[in-house]
Amino acid sequence: MNETLNRRERLRAETAREIRTIALKLMGEGGPDAITLRAIAREMGMTAGAIYGYYATRDDLITTLIGEVYTGLVDAAEAARDARPADDAAGRLLAWAEALRTWALANPQGFRLVYGDAVPGYRPPEGGPAATARGRACAGLVGLIADAWPHARPARLHASYGWPDFGEELGARIRAEHPGLPPAAVAVALRAWGRMHGLLALELYGHLSSIATDPGALYRDEMLDLVGSLGLEPPVA
Repeated sequence: MNETLNRRERLRAETAREIRTIALKLMGEGGPDAITLRAIAREMGMTAGAIYGYYATRDDLITTLIGEVYTGLVDAAEAARDARPADDAAGRLLAWAEALRTWALANPQGFRLVYGDAVPGYRPPEGGPAATARGRACAGLVGLIADAWPHARPARLHASYGWPDFGEELGARIRAEHPGLPPAAVAVALRAWGRMHGLLALELYGHLSSIATDPGALYRDEMLDLVGSLGLEPPVA
């Protein structure tokens, strides 16, 4: 009996995974509007009613999909960061940035789902794996800037940010995890994220294809410039 149940559980997990894979495929072909349970059912040769046995609503599917995609992204970035020595602030920041680009190129639909095109009518629930992954991503980037802050701070003494300039939840988390880190460092972290995300979005949405033969070199240069702006020495290649 247990073997039969385990087989059923495996088959159910495989079908649920296929549903999510097809959802991303449909999004890549037709944009966020293309993600519907009926369209997925047609692709899989199933009835719509059978799909509802796995995901009660389209929003349930989107929530699961975003959580899975976002968690995979953060896992990759954290693993790349942690492969560098703890005292290598520049190397860890570059590793995070490069892992983000590598993941995004391998998962363009996932990148678009998390950071690009909004799914029409979708309302994300409070909490859940997507919120957890988002918190990890934010905390990870702030942590990287916190490591660089002793070098970056002298050039940012003019910054006049206060904690009210940021979300209350974010501010509370950062003050708990990095006591003494000023709001100006949070602003630097958000700007660093903008520099990473900006070039990636241009590349993934095809805006660089006709004007840059090596988007990877542009991205690497931008990240090296980011490292330099923080008063850090780039690691030796």
